[in-house]
Order: sequence, then C-alpha cells, then structure tokens
Amino acid sequence: MTKSDLAMLYAPELSMRGALNRLYRWIHNDERLMADLRAANYRERSHVLTRRQLEIIYSYLGEP
Repeated sequence: MTKSDLAMLYAPELSMRGALNRLYRWIHNDERLMADLRAANYRERSHVLTRRQLEIIYSYLGEP
C-alpha cells in the first residue's frame, strides 16, 4: 500500500497532501513507532509500505 493510500484512509476529509502531512506527524511524533518502523527498513522517501510496516503502524494507530 502506498503512504498516500494509507493517509487517505485515516483522513478522507483532507486533501491528499493534508492527509500525508497528518500521517507524517503521527509517525514522527511517536519515537517508539518511528524506531519500530526503522527496524522494519522504513525509509521516509519510500512511497510504498511493506506488510510489516503496515502492521506496525496499525499496532500504534489502529486500523483506519
């Protein structure tokens, strides 16, 4: 799944850019989440999230 797709699932009322910004803030404001994502080879410039990265995000934020 792309980050844009995930962001829009969490914030369908926002523009794509606004939803991405919100998702970015949620991820980067949680040091444990960011550390777990980095351990799963998360790269900020990557457009696609792996299944493992999605599972980590869901474990912190809940499923959209």
